Amino acid sequence: MPELIREHARGQPGKLAVRQGDSRLSWGELDARVDRIAAALQRDGVKPRDSIAICGANSIAYLALFLGGLRAGAAVAPLPTGTTTEQLAGMVRDSGARLFFTDASVPMFETQAHRVRMDLPDALAAWLGTGGGAPRPVDIQPDWAFNIIYSSGTTGTPKGIVQPHAMRWAHVARGENYGFGPDAVAMVATSLCSNTTLVSVFPCLAKGGAVVMTEGRFDPSGYLSLAAQARATHAMLVPVQYHRLMAVPDFGRHDLSAFHMKFSTSAPFAAKLKADVLARWPGGLVEYYGMTEGGGTCILEAHLFADKLHTVGKPAEGHDIRLIDEEGRELPRGEIGEVVGRSVSMMTGYHNQPQKTREAEWYDTEGNRFIRTGDVGRFDEDGFLTLMDRRKDMVISGGFNIYPSDLEAVLRQHATVADVAVVGVPSAEWGESPVAFVVPHAGAPEPGVLRVWANERLGKTQRLVDLRYLPELPRSDIGKVLKRQLRDSWAA
Repeated sequence: MPELIREHARGQPGKLAVRQGDSRLSWGELDARVDRIAAALQRDGVKPRDSIAICGANSIAYLALFLGGLRAGAAVAPLPTGTTTEQLAGMVRDSGARLFFTDASVPMFETQAHRVRMDLPDALAAWLGTGGGAPRPVDIQPDWAFNIIYSSGTTGTPKGIVQPHAMRWAHVARGENYGFGPDAVAMVATSLCSNTTLVSVFPCLAKGGAVVMTEGRFDPSGYLSLAAQARATHAMLVPVQYHRLMAVPDFGRHDLSAFHMKFSTSAPFAAKLKADVLARWPGGLVEYYGMTEGGGTCILEAHLFADKLHTVGKPAEGHDIRLIDEEGRELPRGEIGEVVGRSVSMMTGYHNQPQKTREAEWYDTEGNRFIRTGDVGRFDEDGFLTLMDRRKDMVISGGFNIYPSDLEAVLRQHATVADVAVVGVPSAEWGESPVAFVVPHAGAPEPGVLRVWANERLGKTQRLVDLRYLPELPRSDIGKVLKRQLRDSWAA
């Protein structure tokens, strides 16, 4: 990646590379800034295969620091902002970062890493110094860590997922299939700390396209205006963002005709919403199903398979995806089981957690390594994968397996349900029982009335024991519902 940045700077030095608001860098300017950052890191003792950490809102400085870390041969740990101070301190410590780049949104805490404010131009300039900025060349190897991405912490202590350069390069190669090139303009409205974002940003940069980042909190109307003005060709958005964009009253007024391809990943994407995006937003729509840990990826090219919108697609080329039962035995097609996957795009492991790494692995009878997803699914007769639910989210009530997604689908049929999540809560009689948390539209009935309506349409073993209204569901930075918080709030 650092060499490609250099090549684009030589071949198209004045062309736009990255833009945010009124700030922009050409390829020549980006390359020069990346050089200065890499040289400053080396000056401060950062050696190849060391690490640096970055935490804050998306910015041009953030992206340049990420690229500068790579040019110095370091692994970059882009840390989530939506975690507790204790978790954040733990991630910095676990990453082994020598330097920690932050902005005003990051609280102060004790850390061994040297802290630098990237949002204060004077502070960043002081750290960079006055040197000419010519870093020592580094011969980066495919198995070196490219980045360490920490899980969201929705199920406990965040784990550092080590992605090597070879894995990131596989993402770049996959991007070639979807039109990334020198004329691409990729919209970025999700955090740079997320793999969701990086699987779009790096293929665009690798092919010499331009990255356009939004500012501040996600604003659907502002996003559409910016996409139209920038003549955006590509976008990566999570399903909740698509939902909000398609609900903009004057959506059709915005000229989105330059779009070539849109992507989505990270959370369940309702078939009805996919159909709406296809009907009203120009360009193709691709859903990726996979994990930050890598392993197996399924791809649904929704614009080509309108009858498969309820699925997450078929295994990507070169990806081996299978289903296993609770005992780790492989299941035949048509059976429901946990999804495991294998490909060239796989994490090295969880940083400093060999036991957690072993728990995430499954080996077939020939000794091939697969990554366990924790998701439960089933392949149809055409080889398309339908997801049932997260294994840890499955409710076991009276010995019966209940998939929350089935209950959520029923509730979404009610006209006043804007959003919904179902979780299992402890039950003295049944072990677990399902509870629904609903975001209502105006005019919704009392929660008890809606619960009765739903239970009339659910099977006997699926019936809800409680239904509560919330103004919004708790979500991570990339739109995943934080079901652990919902369970905790019910018990409180």
